[in-house]
Amino acid sequence: MDSGSEVRPPAPALQRFISHYAGFCADGMTPGTHAGLPSRHAHLIISLDAPIEVIEMPNSTQAANHFSAMTCGLHDAPATVRRGSRVEGVHVFLRPFGLRAVLGVSARECASRVYDLSELWGRPAAELVERLGNAATWDARFAVLDEVFGRALSPVEPSAAVVWAWRQLAVSHGRTSIEELARAIGWSRQHFTERFRTELGLAPKTAARIFRFEHACQSIKNARLPLAEIAAVCGYHDQAHMTREWNALAGCSPRVWISRELPFLQDYELAVSDNSG
Repeated sequence: MDSGSEVRPPAPALQRFISHYAGFCADGMTPGTHAGLPSRHAHLIISLDAPIEVIEMPNSTQAANHFSAMTCGLHDAPATVRRGSRVEGVHVFLRPFGLRAVLGVSARECASRVYDLSELWGRPAAELVERLGNAATWDARFAVLDEVFGRALSPVEPSAAVVWAWRQLAVSHGRTSIEELARAIGWSRQHFTERFRTELGLAPKTAARIFRFEHACQSIKNARLPLAEIAAVCGYHDQAHMTREWNALAGCSPRVWISRELPFLQDYELAVSDNSG
């Protein structure tokens, strides 16, 4: 199998809103499916080959669909994507607070939903896909993204309290108490949960589960420790608790994920060092 990827930060003016870009290409893969996992990022994925076929959405009310360019907000269930023998495309890792600034749509509106980029941008979405396809190098493609997103950028200021809480959950890998966060801000837990959900589309407890899950994915990939040790390191009550969470968030057990998904996982897909809003 021939494969490769390139990862770059966006232009400085965009870095508050976009974590990083990744260009990817793989040829000669065994056709199958791939799980789009919950993560701290919202995603914009643009295919430079065949359309992306999402056969199971993170929101079960959405029907399967094909996309040349797709956007997905934060979600707490996997998306199942059909994988062909060849893929090539660009993956934009958006900070959830950057969805409105860059794409003009709120994180709550995008949460657990997949949109065709043309639904959000109309004709400019098709022009972006065409320009990326005509660019000959990853550097040129990333420059196109910087230019297009720079022109579209409309900075917004999210709630400072919610941004702070998000960062606390990020740096603790989801192990900070929701009650403690609400108390530190000076809000009731109910008000904190409502404001957090308004800004991000998910409750803080759900965000904590996602951060903990990300930490477990990274630990499995890097440390290759026994699963019981991974569970303890990542703050699960025990291995059975971690398995239940994986079935909910990844659609399978950790052992199945290791055998089915880990061999195809690229380093850029587990960018858990990004702790900013």
